[in-house]
Amino acid sequence: MMKKSISASKASLVLFLCQMISALDVPLDSKLLEELSQPPTITQQSPKDYIVDPRENIVIQCEAKGKPPPSFSWTRNGTHFDIDKDAQVTMKPNSGTLVINIMNGGKAEAYEGVYQCTARNERGAAISNNIVIRPSRSPLWTKEKLEPNHVREGDSLVLHCRPPVGLPPPIIFWMDNAFQRLPQSERVSQGLNGDLYFSNVQPEDTREDYICYARFNHTQTIQQKQPISVKVFSMDSLNDTIAANLSDTDIYGAKPVTERQPILLTPTGSTSTKVELRGNVLLLECIAAGLPTPVIRWIKEGGELPANRTFFENFKKTLKIIDVSEADSGNYKCIARNILGSAHHVISVTVKAAPYWITAPRNLVLSPGEDGTLICRANGNPKPNISWLANGVPIAIAPEDPSRKVDGDTIIFSHVQERSSAVYQCNASNEYGYLLANAFVNVLAEPPRILTPANKLYQVIADSPALLDCAYFGSPKPEIEWFKGVKGSILRGDEYVFHDNGTLEIPVAQKDSTGTYTCVARNELGKIQNEVRLEVKDPTMIIKQPEYKVIQRYGQVSFECIIKHDFTLLPTVIWLKDNDELPDDERFLVGKDNLTIMNVTDKDDGTYTCIVNTTLDSVSASAVLTVVAAPPTPAIIYARPNPPFDLELTGQLERSVELSWIPGDENNSPITNFVIEYEDGLHEPGVWHYQTEVPGTQTTVQLKLSPYVNYSFRVIAVNEIGRSQPSEPSEQYLTKSANPDENPSNVQGIGSEPDNLVITWESLKGFQSNGPGLQYKVSWRQKDVDDEWTSVIVANVSKYIVSGTPTFVPYEIKVQALNDLGYAPEPSEVIGHSGEDLPMVAPGNVQVHVINSTLAKVHWDPVPLKSVRGHLQGYKVYYWKVQSLSRRSRRHVEKKILTFRGNKTFGMLPGLEPFSSYKLNVRVVNGKGEGPASPDKVFKTPEGVPSSPSFLKITNPTLDSLTLEWGSPTHPNGVLTSYILKFQPINNTHELGPLVEIRIPANESSLILKNLNYSTRYKFYFNAQTSVGSGSQITEEAVTIMDEAGILRPAVGAGKAMASRQVDIATQGWFIGLMCAVALLILILLIVCFIRRNKGGKYPVKEKEDAHADPEIQPMKEDDGTFGEYSDAEDHKPLKKGSRTPSDRTVKKEDSDDSLVDYGEGVNGQFNEDGSFIGQYSGKKEKEPAEGNESSEAPSPVNAMNSFV
Repeated sequence: MMKKSISASKASLVLFLCQMISALDVPLDSKLLEELSQPPTITQQSPKDYIVDPRENIVIQCEAKGKPPPSFSWTRNGTHFDIDKDAQVTMKPNSGTLVINIMNGGKAEAYEGVYQCTARNERGAAISNNIVIRPSRSPLWTKEKLEPNHVREGDSLVLHCRPPVGLPPPIIFWMDNAFQRLPQSERVSQGLNGDLYFSNVQPEDTREDYICYARFNHTQTIQQKQPISVKVFSMDSLNDTIAANLSDTDIYGAKPVTERQPILLTPTGSTSTKVELRGNVLLLECIAAGLPTPVIRWIKEGGELPANRTFFENFKKTLKIIDVSEADSGNYKCIARNILGSAHHVISVTVKAAPYWITAPRNLVLSPGEDGTLICRANGNPKPNISWLANGVPIAIAPEDPSRKVDGDTIIFSHVQERSSAVYQCNASNEYGYLLANAFVNVLAEPPRILTPANKLYQVIADSPALLDCAYFGSPKPEIEWFKGVKGSILRGDEYVFHDNGTLEIPVAQKDSTGTYTCVARNELGKIQNEVRLEVKDPTMIIKQPEYKVIQRYGQVSFECIIKHDFTLLPTVIWLKDNDELPDDERFLVGKDNLTIMNVTDKDDGTYTCIVNTTLDSVSASAVLTVVAAPPTPAIIYARPNPPFDLELTGQLERSVELSWIPGDENNSPITNFVIEYEDGLHEPGVWHYQTEVPGTQTTVQLKLSPYVNYSFRVIAVNEIGRSQPSEPSEQYLTKSANPDENPSNVQGIGSEPDNLVITWESLKGFQSNGPGLQYKVSWRQKDVDDEWTSVIVANVSKYIVSGTPTFVPYEIKVQALNDLGYAPEPSEVIGHSGEDLPMVAPGNVQVHVINSTLAKVHWDPVPLKSVRGHLQGYKVYYWKVQSLSRRSRRHVEKKILTFRGNKTFGMLPGLEPFSSYKLNVRVVNGKGEGPASPDKVFKTPEGVPSSPSFLKITNPTLDSLTLEWGSPTHPNGVLTSYILKFQPINNTHELGPLVEIRIPANESSLILKNLNYSTRYKFYFNAQTSVGSGSQITEEAVTIMDEAGILRPAVGAGKAMASRQVDIATQGWFIGLMCAVALLILILLIVCFIRRNKGGKYPVKEKEDAHADPEIQPMKEDDGTFGEYSDAEDHKPLKKGSRTPSDRTVKKEDSDDSLVDYGEGVNGQFNEDGSFIGQYSGKKEKEPAEGNESSEAPSPVNAMNSFV
């Protein structure tokens, strides 16, 4: 009995939630937001775990908005924090942010604790997270006496770092006295705990400056351990030492280096355990000793390592799995192997989860008397507890509200009043953390307001969509209606689309769509209207486009571009060459409707594009210009000039020299210019570089020089034909050394790993060094942090790696050149960033708005920029079809991906299938890759119209019936409601008769049509229907079979031939004999026909027979069994082949269905005594020529039989 009552209450609750009225959406209109009352909303707060620098003032953020503006208060460690009694603590004006003054005598340790902010106004109170304040700590290394490490070659070694415990923990790295990172490899590597592990030591490991550094990022300090000394002694040196102290008769000798199978240095033992939280990065480590150096391999027992989330670091000694989930729990085995054997260790991983949102509560804006719900659903491992607060007070002891009912993770509101406004807090917590969300219920009673400006003008091009805005607000939610004109009727119908936000869409605007449109918003508190204007413009067109042209060199060419445009729009015409601006050359003349090029040269060859732009549209057209050489004049030979000669250097100075030369022969083409090149015999002997060029009339030039270069020059003459050979080199000239004049270019700072900064630059060329000893001073410091520059001087490189950096923070970088004589000028600073890491947070609040059956719009909230941990490149939407709602069958899931660049928060999903269930998720993307996916969002597309039936087949034709069979649509796009069959007869002149329509249940797949006319062609139209409408139709044609009785002899006084139908006697023996006789008679008749035609015999009915392009064998007369004969206008034309009935008993449209009975209806047809028909045709149109299947073969007896059987 108890179980039944619980089930009944749950069912009633579900029914109630389904009947809830959706809450109002408040537009983000600044003027509107200033006028509406609103409970407080926390807009900014410090992180839950807030580690502060003890040397700086502590700023605890708490910002909130509301109407009226909220007041703020704080608690510390659960009790009221009276800031007025503490001189070191102040609150910012119009804000709840606390500033604790540490720099003027305060102690950060005195303010450790748990803080919580409350923002309150007359409509409720919102609270912040519990903010735990802890000062960072970077203690010094404890002093210890470090003994030198004496190790035998081949043995393993561990150098312990043991850094001081800091807050937050420091970043560990090993360097030498020269501040260079110690090289690491499969043999030597740093563990996760900071220790330096040697799988086996080698003689080259001997050194006295193994130094462990601890970088405390929060305070930007680095502590270093005392240097550790390592001495590796080899067997050869040990044997030499022993030999020096023993006599020749003594037996001595140490064992050579022996190979050893792997043993694990860390972790110890055969098994261990590890607990990690969902969403974090799982790091597992195995480091082994052995000789040769062991190779590490990782496997997951009973499963596979997760694809796309698994990475191997530290030479595969570290297994890294990002964004772990409960599915990643299990046993992970590392195997260390060399040629002598293997060792392994199993790590049992358990993934727990701090609470995470499934559905966070959202603000409700309701009207008095409306209903609503606040839903707070979270998950975790273990499952979190859900508790509610009202205005910061546990709801169990909060003031009662009769409109409110709490049901677990849901609060239900019924018939709210303005006094029901409040801020509710949902707390989801387990042993690994908590979530706290504020959501207000704001009860408003507001008359309608239209936010779109009055008389706003919209302009669109004809045949394109027009969107007319009517942004509105009111409580209760107003109803929106649109009218055209001041007194026009309300707009309805398929030609308009009415959006939920009030926008009126005209999908295909026409010229007659121009006019004034009125938007009316009304609710029970009032009514308001607003007018907007729409102007539909004619499209811009290029009515005469530029055409392909071939022009001789030095000729003139013109491209036309004549346009037609709306007279109210001002077009601008732009000409491009090869998709770039026209050359800045006076030879190019741009007219109103054309482009003219004077004195065409080879450089003018290319594609020319005319682009016409207006404020509303743009069109373009292109044409290619090909320049060809003019026919040469035989009398003149043109050639490249001869090389210049007699080069001379004069006026030598430290930074300049004058060069002169004598030109060579022009060879009938004037020299247009001289190109001067130089060789640096000191830095790049044998390589010639461009220096400058001068006009062809000039034979001297003043050249600028660089210090510390051994110059020699050469000159090349150029004319229209080409370049001459280079001249002989000039004498050499060595300039003096000097400080560098310039610094490296293209300085960049881009991290290759999350904890480093790679500084690169383009090195100076040899002649740019200005002197010997070229080096670079590389300097960097973190941006927006009061820190000193860190510098290092390097040579012969163009890259420097700064290690131990925070992830993706900006750095100021500069690189300065120097040589033995001094420094270059102070370089400019550039901004770089340390390495990116994968984003940490998935986009939240993913919402899908289904626009129609094939298109949806997805919205999401942008992730905080700090969580991107890199350059935000955009968002990726993964979506896939789960199943078709009409077939309920799953299929292979093919995920589709759409990328939206930049900080977009919405996107369109095209090409969806109607009446289907889809899932999607959204991920943020930076330069490193994709972040975690948002929870999958399920949405469904509505029904659409179906595709055409898969086939329509017409079989079993009889005298008065046809059988129709069909297949269901390949894409039903919904639930089929019925099939629609329409058909109509087609007479001999292809005119259509009356249309008959039949509705067929959706579960049928065949139909027998009865009571049809015999020997009649029908056209069928067939389509399927859903509740949305009819799909595309499929058409077929078919013919009922010919009457089997032939034509009767009329009785005395009868006015026309009568036809009768016979029963099926095809199986009777006498009928088979009769048919054999008929076949013999047909053969005789055909022979007679050939004889008579050769004699030129004609029948009176000939003229009417000639009018039929597709004559068939005439039916046999019933009284004497004779046949009507054919005659042709030309004696020697072959008779056309009689039509055949296909094997499937269907008759093609091209086949004749004519008979003498058709021609005889309504006419006084008469017969000769021998049975030949002599009456004239009347009342019938001539048949159209048959198509397709006609044959030029003469009829045969077999074909004649086929036309009757």
